[in-house]
Amino acid sequence: MTTTLPPLPPAAAGLLARVGAPPRLLAHLALVHEVAQRIAEFCERQGLPFDREAVLFGAATHDIGKTVHPEELSVPGSAHERAGHALLRAAGVPERLARFAGRHGSWSRPDTTVEDLLVSLADKAWKNRRVRDLEDRVVERLAAATGQQPWEAFLALDDLLTGIGEDAPRRLAVQAAHPVRTVS
Repeated sequence: MTTTLPPLPPAAAGLLARVGAPPRLLAHLALVHEVAQRIAEFCERQGLPFDREAVLFGAATHDIGKTVHPEELSVPGSAHERAGHALLRAAGVPERLARFAGRHGSWSRPDTTVEDLLVSLADKAWKNRRVRDLEDRVVERLAAATGQQPWEAFLALDDLLTGIGEDAPRRLAVQAAHPVRTVS
């Protein structure tokens, strides 16, 4: 098995290098970004309008706050969300791109955008975690934007997520092959 990571957008890669993102975090972000690309391609084929650049940047940086809270690389926690948003804003990243660091764990807010949903979906789907409420919200947006019946949108999304899920063991192994901390 190869542990070569897919490339991140150059702007995201530069930010992650500047904050000293450890190998495990870089692997996670690259793998989530890879899944976000597949989701974005699917949404474009479906005719869903969204900001592709924002989704891909958001997927590539959503956990950047774990450089401030490295314990959350190994244990659950959400302190990295606020820290990541602040870190990105301090680096001059516009709110439309920085928002995902602070919002990827919550998709039930009334102001949740389709971009928020797609970043959250990629962050779950990369490891084959299916979250019904999140998927239902994506289906609603797909159906409303495309004129499909909700069941049609559901079937199309389910096919996509099933395919993504089939490759989850490889992605999990690739992430696990990278150390949690930078080796000095």
